[in-house]
Amino acid sequence: MYDVDELLEAKRQIDSTLHKIREVVKTFEAKENPSRYKSQLTLAKRRLKAFGIANQLIEDKLAELENDHGKR
Repeated sequence: MYDVDELLEAKRQIDSTLHKIREVVKTFEAKENPSRYKSQLTLAKRRLKAFGIANQLIEDKLAELENDHGKR
């Protein structure tokens, strides 16, 4: 479905996005009244989870492709 280069680029983009979202979470949590940003924190944490799942699936697929390539 996707080649290795496409998967690697997708992983790179997700890693970048994860880094940015983690920084957003840190910023909100460091605010004087973090409870004021509860909805934004919830959204950011849900996005971290979703992108983490996507990243793991990409890593699994890359490993699968690597194993298939080694069998040939």
